[in-house]
Amino acid sequence: MRIGLLATSFLLITSSLFGQYKMETAGAPPSDIPAAIAGVLAKDGVKITNNGQPYAELWFRSTAPVSSSANEDSVTWTGVAHGALIGVVRFPAKLTDRRGSNIPAGTYTLRLSFFPVNGDHQGVAPQRDFLLVSKIAEDQNPTATPKFDDLVEASRKVTGTPHPGVFSMWKVENDFKPGFDKMGETDWVLQVKIAGTPVAIILVGKTEA
Repeated sequence: MRIGLLATSFLLITSSLFGQYKMETAGAPPSDIPAAIAGVLAKDGVKITNNGQPYAELWFRSTAPVSSSANEDSVTWTGVAHGALIGVVRFPAKLTDRRGSNIPAGTYTLRLSFFPVNGDHQGVAPQRDFLLVSKIAEDQNPTATPKFDDLVEASRKVTGTPHPGVFSMWKVENDFKPGFDKMGETDWVLQVKIAGTPVAIILVGKTEA
């Protein structure tokens, strides 16, 4: 009997640690997203739940992001301009990104950024592609391509700290597996096609860098 109880407890703990996140359809972008932004988003979004509770809703653009001919080293999603709008995310409750920065509940734009090649970001990720969150009330131009410093400053307004709110991402070249699954010890990765391009985004995780 005791062994059975221990086994059941182990399964519950394992489930809470490794199987709590699920992905489902989020439906159309909500009406409170500005019309200019909503106009470039796909008609169906992605919803992530944590033990049955909403964790995040995401709507990605249906048309190709603003392009660029610049050649960036260690960037996987080449041909896309820095600062290009990638999508919108809504968090129903406060959470932290992988670096521990707080992101309050709310709706935010997701824009592509390339971290600079310097010691400050060494070891954060093998690639330089990241998504930065900005307050959607202050970011309503779908064709804008803000420079690095401007985008970081806008994202700092979300976290209220020197660090912006970031989500590591990369273009998937091989073995694309659409869905939301655990990768490594702590990360949960969303694989999805954005305007036909397969990408991976770490939505849940922790980094020591």
